[in-house]
Amino acid sequence: MAWSGYQKFLALMMVVTGSINTLSTKWADKLSAKGSDGVVRDFEHPFLQASAMFLGEMLCLLTFKILVFKSRNTEGHALTNGNQNFNPFILMPAAMFDLIGTSIMYIGLTLTYASSFQMFRGSIIVFVAVLSMTFLDRRIIRREWFGIACVILGLVIVGVTDAVYQAPGESKGRNSLITGDLLIIVAQVISSCQMVYEEKYVAGLNIPPLQAVGWEGVFGFSVLSALLVVFYWTPAPPHFGHNARGTVEDAIDGLVQIGNNPLLLMAVLGTIVSIAFFNFAGISVTKEMSATTRMVLDSIRTFVIWMVSLGVRWQAFHWQHLVGFAVLIFGMCEYNGLVPRCARAPPKPDDEAEQSVVNVDADTVNEP
Repeated sequence: MAWSGYQKFLALMMVVTGSINTLSTKWADKLSAKGSDGVVRDFEHPFLQASAMFLGEMLCLLTFKILVFKSRNTEGHALTNGNQNFNPFILMPAAMFDLIGTSIMYIGLTLTYASSFQMFRGSIIVFVAVLSMTFLDRRIIRREWFGIACVILGLVIVGVTDAVYQAPGESKGRNSLITGDLLIIVAQVISSCQMVYEEKYVAGLNIPPLQAVGWEGVFGFSVLSALLVVFYWTPAPPHFGHNARGTVEDAIDGLVQIGNNPLLLMAVLGTIVSIAFFNFAGISVTKEMSATTRMVLDSIRTFVIWMVSLGVRWQAFHWQHLVGFAVLIFGMCEYNGLVPRCARAPPKPDDEAEQSVVNVDADTVNEP
């Protein structure tokens, strides 16, 4: 069935804003400015950037309230339908998983490529499957096992490429790339806990997804803002804490740097605004089309990020990355049942009736 004009607009918005979100965050990491001590240094403030992302998610709650107000005399809006009378604190654990996972991912992003960051986020499929078997008593059918194996193979190819192949003049060191990639994988373990929690305790409440994302943004921003005060006085471990005070996070130093460099301000605002529109577009795509369509569009986003990173020379081209990306995308499509039947072995009869593991594109999941 052909897409409507509105559906095409949503798909384009999701790809564009999702790409802008990752690229603007990485762009900020590449910029430098004078800090609070008067020294010019690179902008390395992952926790401050994470708080900016949660601020953007809070805008989803503002959008939700505006839609509720505008549709108060009608039958309601598609994005506000659901149970609005619930205890918001049921979303607190999910917000904490999101806070930890996002913060670790942003630390990893400062150490590795934006394209590797996006590709390694695909490892969440593996951890969601394992946790679903453990806590949700789900079975994984043969097709999904094959998809998971392909995802792992693709990630191994990308990881080995980052670890082994270094082009002359490449800005990232081998240890930095390996550490960044591993941190992103660790972050996916945390994010998978968020998704399984939402599936077990939140999905049955029929909470409007836009409202759920907004409340998680409120909780995440509030807690992280308090942690920024603690981090301001906490000495950083070796190789970290590249700020004026040498602490885990110097938010004041980061804000001063943002004030001293208009491009930094633009990059941070890009993170805030893009995450709000990306979540809105992602939720709308799932409602208007399907979660698998959302997964395909997210794969396109990964390709766009990779091409832009190559174009602005944030990384060198390695053909092994292309192979790893292709295997990764095939695995994700196989996992979600998008590979034509003729291209894979026919499933067993009992596989046809088996319900799939938690969908990794669940409405209530927000993405940085």
